[in-house]
Order: sequence, then structure tokens, then C-alpha cells
Amino acid sequence: MNLLEREILLVDKPAGMSSFAVVARIRRLLTEQMRAQYKKQGKTPPKRAKVGHAGTLDPFATGLLICLLDKGTKQAGDFLKLDKRYEATIELGKVSTTGDIEGEIVETFADYDSFGVPAATKIRSVLDAFRGEIVQTVPVYSAVKINGRRAYDLARKGVKVEMPKRKVTICDIKILDYHWPYLKIDCKVSSGTYIRALGEDIGKKLGVGGYLTELRRTEIGEFKIKDAVTLAECGIID
Repeated sequence: MNLLEREILLVDKPAGMSSFAVVARIRRLLTEQMRAQYKKQGKTPPKRAKVGHAGTLDPFATGLLICLLDKGTKQAGDFLKLDKRYEATIELGKVSTTGDIEGEIVETFADYDSFGVPAATKIRSVLDAFRGEIVQTVPVYSAVKINGRRAYDLARKGVKVEMPKRKVTICDIKILDYHWPYLKIDCKVSSGTYIRALGEDIGKKLGVGGYLTELRRTEIGEFKIKDAVTLAECGIID
């Protein structure tokens, strides 16, 4: 794929790769293409191309990543406040240290008979309660800085800190599929919303706990996953 005339590239990020790693691979490809072009023109090429992204995804997550190329990196601020849409799968009945599959399971609600498996009607009622403006506690495993240090660095060292709270908006939320213990939801949320925290809070509200096993971003503002390309389609193969 020729990246030279693009300022925005929509990428379908694969699972198991950080957003930084995706950007690094695209930067390498764009740098190679720029060097080839500059060589033809008899010009001195830049040491490396400028590439960034507009909104990170956790390594286990997949889906829409807006990559900004060359002059497009100046547009980063235009994307930061856009609403986003996700599909998330929550495993109910368990709690993870990180709120997702990358953490350690630290609590299991094994005695389902004592409270009963939540019915779909109860789950819909709980989801309805999250619509609108809510207050979220930022996850301890996040990039937020606490006294100048990343929260996840402190968490990995066992340092306990009080995490900040944020007002966010859940524009829409609905069930896509439910077969205990797995609940798949679709949600459109404001910028700054942590879906891991939302999954945990849904589990708490149901009284059974929960953590994310899958997360896929499908929209950022008007940009949609159907218009994204894979790394393989870009010509990037590990």
C-alpha cells in the first residue's frame, strides 16, 4: 500500500499488539517509501517518517486505530474528544486485577446457587442504569499520572494510590449476546471512558463481578471499522 499521499490511515489493530507497535510498523513502511521517493528525486530523505495515533487501544483489544501520517500528525487534537463505540465481552462471576484478561483472577463467585445466575431482564435493567452521565474511577492499571508517575507502574510495584474519578457519558449501551457467564455488549461512549472500568462496574452492580475477555473498537466519531485496513493489507507482515 502506498502511504505517501495519506495523512490519515484507519487500521484494524490485531490482538496481542500495542498501539505503539502498530505505529512503529507503519512508520517503518512509510519511511521506506519516503526514502525511495526522495532517492528518485535526488533529495536527502528524512531519517524517519512522522507517524502517530489518535487514541490508544490496550494490547488485548482489537479494532479501529486512527493513525496519522506525516503532516496528519498535526491533526491529533481533532480526534481526542470524539465519541467512540465498542463491542465488549464480559465474563461474569470473576474479577481480574486489571479488569481484563491481561490480569490475574483474584476473585471467583463460584456459588451461583446462593444468588442465582442473573437473568437477561436484570442485565438490561442494570445496563439502563448506566446510560447518561456517570462517574468512573480511573483503573489502577492505566497511563494516568499520579504524582508524576504512571499509575500502572505504581500498581505493578504494589504501591496503593487513590485513583481519580471522572465524569463520562454512556450515550448508548445494549446487549448483543448473553450466555452465562459471557455477556457481550455494544456501547457508544464519550471520550475518556474506560470500558474495562465499565465492565467491572456492571459486574459489581449485578453482584457477581466481571472482567473483559474481549474488546473491539468499531467507531471513532464518524470513522468506522468497516473502512479500516489490516496490517497485512498495508503490506506489513511479521
